[in-house]
Amino acid sequence: MPKNPARPGSHFADRHAAEQALALTLPMIEAAMSDPQVSGCGFFYVVVMDPALTPADGAFEDAILLEHAVGDRSRWDADYAAFARDKARLAWTLGDTHALQTRQPHRLREGDSLLWGSVVLDGIVVAASGAFPWFDEAFATALAANLRAIAKQRHAAALEKRQLSAGG
Repeated sequence: MPKNPARPGSHFADRHAAEQALALTLPMIEAAMSDPQVSGCGFFYVVVMDPALTPADGAFEDAILLEHAVGDRSRWDADYAAFARDKARLAWTLGDTHALQTRQPHRLREGDSLLWGSVVLDGIVVAASGAFPWFDEAFATALAANLRAIAKQRHAAALEKRQLSAGG
């Protein structure tokens, strides 16, 4: 959960929703980590940002909704968590990291990640590291899409509950 945001985070895409989305996406990620065409290392890290919090609302760390590692971190050959956080920070502040790296490098600042492998899907930012960048992006997209679906499902249930309680 965000620690000290200037305003509350998402009502329908909260930490529990992100955990549900991860649970739906994780079997695909875990199965793919052993494929050398997908990941050269077999390790993976993902960061999900709160879609209701922007840089104007507070610190990056406070807007992180969920982080998750796949694989034994004691055997990691690089800091995939730091790579994923850097991608998440860049996507959260400037947008899709692939577009930034390939079409808009003029927007990058000193110290910005030069890696890509994140997605911004309808305001949902998910960044991943550990697979080849095209698969980091694919897994991030799947997780973001699942989070969006869960938020839509929760919203529909809230509307239905409101209609039932109003007698409509």
